[in-house]
Amino acid sequence: MDSSDASSAGKTSNLRMVSLFCGCGGFDLGVKGGFDYLGHHYGENGVDIVYANDIDTAAAKMYQANFGQVPDLRDINEIDSSEIPDTDIITGGFPCQSFSVAAENEHRLGVKDDRGKLFFEMCRIIRDKQPLCFIAENVPGLLTANDGEAFPLIISEFRNCGYEVVSSIMDASQFGIPQKRQRVIMVGIRKDVPAEFSFGTIRRSNHPEPLSSVLEQDVPERYHYSRDSVDRQLRKKKSERKYHIQDPSKPCRTIGSHLWKTSLNSSDPVLETEGGLRRFTQREVARIQGFPDSFTLTGGGKYQYHALGNAVPPVMIWHVANPLCDLLREQL
Repeated sequence: MDSSDASSAGKTSNLRMVSLFCGCGGFDLGVKGGFDYLGHHYGENGVDIVYANDIDTAAAKMYQANFGQVPDLRDINEIDSSEIPDTDIITGGFPCQSFSVAAENEHRLGVKDDRGKLFFEMCRIIRDKQPLCFIAENVPGLLTANDGEAFPLIISEFRNCGYEVVSSIMDASQFGIPQKRQRVIMVGIRKDVPAEFSFGTIRRSNHPEPLSSVLEQDVPERYHYSRDSVDRQLRKKKSERKYHIQDPSKPCRTIGSHLWKTSLNSSDPVLETEGGLRRFTQREVARIQGFPDSFTLTGGGKYQYHALGNAVPPVMIWHVANPLCDLLREQL
């Protein structure tokens, strides 16, 4: 078995991590390390999770099954920073759908509804807890939101918390994951910490993993779309068909959180087999997202699809966390 990097054996001081918007734990698994995926070993990064938070109860149960601790299920708005343990790292993929930019004397970052306010709650906790660093994640649309004005203001808010911030668009398919999934990753290191992180040192691959490497055989009939559903789509013009037949010799298109739906009225990728068209199984979705087969899936099928589809690919985050944790451990 290949080793993607040496583990942190011999390094005695573990870093403490607080996970906000933890979901089922993709971010956390990537930062912690210590798992195998598609023939590669991703070593331990020497991290202890001291606190996790999310309001999704189903995802939290999956998190508990895999990390052995129960996330705080309260709304982050209700959590005082004093209730959160001191930490070296804060992580979070904050929701971004509701950002707006409003001019009030000077440009200020505004929000359209409560979801957008969650970004400010993450900033509040970072400002109050002052970890050595934070890692934030979001969709690439964040870069162009509000005519390109939102992202610079977001970075400015993070910097105002006392951090030097760098960012990069990362694609899961460049890290041995069979999925084209781009995400903006932001890393902030506290300004008084004598360490500098660069995305340019992260090793990427130009040989994408094909979807076929994670597909299951003998998939049960319940994952196949009905003949009536397929026929209804075939009666439509090709331009009106929403679904996308995925080529298994290439990385999968970006998957979402609603693959549990049994209709073809969405743009989700589907597979064409001798038996017709089918959706992915939950384990296939986990693999497409970069989760090892040792990752326990709990709850009903719908909840598994939702939690996995919203997750951050652990393997991709590991490639950020591994060199970052080495830098931070020198400060302990």
